Amino acid sequence: MSHLFSPFALGPLQLANRIAIAPMCQYSASDGLAADWHMLHYGHLALSGAALLILEATAVAPEGRISPADLGLWSAGHQQALAPIVQAIRRHTPIKLAVQLAHAGRKASSAPPFEGGQALAPGQGGWQTVAPSALPHAPGDPLPLALDQAGLARIKADFVSAALRAHELGIEAIELHAAHGYLLHQFLSPLANQRADQYGGALQNRMRFPLEVYDAVRAAVPRAMALGMRVSASDWVDGGWDIEQTLVLAQALRQRGADFIHVSSGGVSPLQKIPLGPGYQVHFAQRIKAETGLPTIGVGLITEPLHAEAIVANGQADMVGLARAMLYNPRWPWHAAAALGAQVAAPPQYWRSQPRELANLFGATRLGQR
Repeated sequence: MSHLFSPFALGPLQLANRIAIAPMCQYSASDGLAADWHMLHYGHLALSGAALLILEATAVAPEGRISPADLGLWSAGHQQALAPIVQAIRRHTPIKLAVQLAHAGRKASSAPPFEGGQALAPGQGGWQTVAPSALPHAPGDPLPLALDQAGLARIKADFVSAALRAHELGIEAIELHAAHGYLLHQFLSPLANQRADQYGGALQNRMRFPLEVYDAVRAAVPRAMALGMRVSASDWVDGGWDIEQTLVLAQALRQRGADFIHVSSGGVSPLQKIPLGPGYQVHFAQRIKAETGLPTIGVGLITEPLHAEAIVANGQADMVGLARAMLYNPRWPWHAAAALGAQVAAPPQYWRSQPRELANLFGATRLGQR
């Protein structure tokens, strides 16, 4: 039996297999509102056979968007724009849905990557950014404003409001984005956080705000809604956030009853030096899983079914997250199931896409011949 296609649970969330579609920004919203592209994109991925689809980084406030084209969930109108997409997915596929709630902090107000990705000043269509400290992400970027107590309280409330809207939409899980150099990661990393108050300095202080956000969201949504966090396990910069500090954060999340941790890396500094290669981040997930027992999603250039199978079978991670590989091949789970002798959920309208000898792939006994 395939380990990759065995069932698993992220807390209360029961999943058919160990494949998650990792969040991928689309930079295709208008004023944060989901549009036709999102219906096409998410509808397409929802038919993939993966067990879990995590919606892209979704801003909890307008100033928390990475770019002016980012998806948002900061108002009832944004909730209404997402509703038809969620409802269509529910009608046609058993895939479970999560949303990655995010605030970009000092990395906000940027052009989409396919338009250059440069920081945008207010006069260029951007806005004033905020951060733990008044330090730019890169030389030449506009200075962010250091958040005061009122600003921290406002952002925490923004996360809670967005989480409640996600619950009302019927989304089953929330992933808090504390990775890739965005606001919660900025608080964690000493490269971005040079505060002198209770939110800066010692590790416990730098962890304080991300954990306050976690606690506030957990208190707001029912326990039946899974809640976890995505982290960057290393800044890949000397003197930055690293795996040892990540383990302390993961233990704090485990003690709070977190349902999962999604392990990535990098993003907080342009000085990072990342040794790219297949599964280059999986060793971080392996340590976190082994030392904390938290349900763990591993990610990072996982593209081959046998590699994904080995990661789960060897206990390196409980699940694998695929992003670019899924964009390139949205039927990746079908091909993985065929390679591993497993079954995968697929709409009956597509059953005849497989030759008769592969009927067991979909658990189908009859394939349409018309």
